[in-house]
Amino acid sequence: MRLTGSLVALITPMRSSGELDEDALRRLVEWHVEAGTEGLVVAGTTGESPTLRRDEHGLLLGRVVEYCAGRIPVIAGTGSNSTEQTLDMSARARDAGADALMLVTPYYNKPPQRAMAAHFRRVAESVPLPILLYNVPSRTGIDLLPATVAELARVPGIVGVKEASARLERVADLRRQCGPDFALLSGDDGTAAAFMLAGGDGVVSVTANVVPGHMRRLSDAARRGEADAARALDRELAPLNRALFLESNPIPVKWALHRMGRIESGIRPPLIELAESHRPAVEAALAELGALS
Repeated sequence: MRLTGSLVALITPMRSSGELDEDALRRLVEWHVEAGTEGLVVAGTTGESPTLRRDEHGLLLGRVVEYCAGRIPVIAGTGSNSTEQTLDMSARARDAGADALMLVTPYYNKPPQRAMAAHFRRVAESVPLPILLYNVPSRTGIDLLPATVAELARVPGIVGVKEASARLERVADLRRQCGPDFALLSGDDGTAAAFMLAGGDGVVSVTANVVPGHMRRLSDAARRGEADAARALDRELAPLNRALFLESNPIPVKWALHRMGRIESGIRPPLIELAESHRPAVEAALAELGALS
């Protein structure tokens, strides 16, 4: 499997009580399919994976697979800072019907490069699903270096990396070391257009949660090498990209979707609703893109 294009780092809709909202989830999945989103990344950072119980993780993934019905790939976030837990969650995701896995670098315990390589290799050898590596140093405290990614690109089943370091010089380095068939996906909305114009294959986007059609058009233009069109679309999205990170993700994006009437206001502690002082900026960015009714 080759993962490309505009993928969404899907939020997990919750009721104001904090419980999963399956009805809203079904509507979100249908909206993304209709809007041209090319893959659903479930239970990642934006999906509040740290606060999902194991049973909820399985329910969430099973429902997305059911609602999606094979129309676009479903990529399950199953990474953790425990190799055994990652193996268990990955096997459960396989059984639930996921098309691929996304594995974040092990956070907090900060393994060295050789230990990270061993961690990912073990999962790839144990669970027969395509694996997307996920490098997000600002969250995890560790950086999966291009040389380590290149080593892992030779492991059967490891098909790409979501690179969220915002270091654009890595695109050429990763492409040179990993080859043309290894998927390079941006994990940073603010630099995603430049990432794809530099040779990246797509984006796993937070912003696509609220304007999936805009992100699909940007991705298409950038991957076709239409630099002027891609940069123009990027400029249009820039205020929203900034607004959605005024507080820790997914606080702003969940408030935005609630303001749009697509979800209830539920979010799991220790995260809370967006500060009132930030709401005008998010609302203005949504209005500018025609995302408010």
